[in-house]
Amino acid sequence: MRILHTESSNGWGGQEIRILKESMGLRERGHEVVLAIVKGGKLIDYARKEGFTVYEIDFRRSSAFSALRNLLRIISKHKIDIVNTHSSLDAWLGGIAARMSRRKVIRTRHLSTDVRGGLNALLLYRGLADFIVTTSSGIIPKIAAQARLPLSRFRCVPTGVEPFKVAQKEIQEFREKLGVKPTDILIGTVCVIRSWKGIQDLIEAARLLKGHPHLKWVVVGGGYIENFRHLVDESTPLIFTGHFDKPYTAIAALDIFTLLSTAHEGISQASLQAAYLKKPLITTTIGGLPEVCLQDITGIQVPPSAPENVAAAVLRLASDPQLRETYGAAAFKLVEDKFTLQHTLDQMEQILLNA
Repeated sequence: MRILHTESSNGWGGQEIRILKESMGLRERGHEVVLAIVKGGKLIDYARKEGFTVYEIDFRRSSAFSALRNLLRIISKHKIDIVNTHSSLDAWLGGIAARMSRRKVIRTRHLSTDVRGGLNALLLYRGLADFIVTTSSGIIPKIAAQARLPLSRFRCVPTGVEPFKVAQKEIQEFREKLGVKPTDILIGTVCVIRSWKGIQDLIEAARLLKGHPHLKWVVVGGGYIENFRHLVDESTPLIFTGHFDKPYTAIAALDIFTLLSTAHEGISQASLQAAYLKKPLITTTIGGLPEVCLQDITGIQVPPSAPENVAAAVLRLASDPQLRETYGAAAFKLVEDKFTLQHTLDQMEQILLNA
């Protein structure tokens, strides 16, 4: 099967990594994959480095007709069977190009936020998609209602985790650089820092528990750090590391993993990686987070924007090593049973072949 992925996002995060990993996995299974990425998109270099044919497309509205012509040429040149769209602008143009070429369209919705209703939902999800893949199940009923589609046109396919290992020496070095002793409990998150990641709630929880000197706190990742750094005073033991090239090492160094998002979460890659590393989880109930942080099984769920609840959950886990171990073991088993990359590829291949 010949597949064209379109992507108008120029970032490099979970969405773009999912596209690349999925493309690599399906290529290994004998499918041909071509990518049409927005000019300047960070996915371009990563995909070319892996040997994919990549076209740079100007997906701006002002260049819509030119982009459409280019997509039509790509579909014809590579004899594409299925177009898989991923973001808003490429979903419109990729969907139209596919319809004009009489090709099938798979629309992957990576975010858990509501889509714009009315004619937008009807055209984008009903008219320009034959099947919709989401990365969390909670959004499906909302889109189905807005687009007036049966649930049979949807499937949740989370981005699975590839097996990986982290050297104990790297973990030890990371903790030592933060000044964390072997007897300390390190609590933190690993993410691209954005307004909805709940960083302010993690800082407030750390402030509430600053009377417990064995509790150490860390935020790992780049992004809008300066929007939050001023919230940390000298008495609050929380460190921002900035961008870190080895996120697995950072996650492995934690004793408790948190993700306190207030919006925009599917099934988080970071929470899946933490689960695979047998870390007990504390997450909010937003989007797909509860599908990995199962209440009192793999971790503790807290409401969004509730630092007092976060503090209570941290104290509960910090004071009970056996509970941390139990939750961590259950988290690893959950990933092994449901959330590996092979699960993702199996499901996507089935969807593509049946489209």
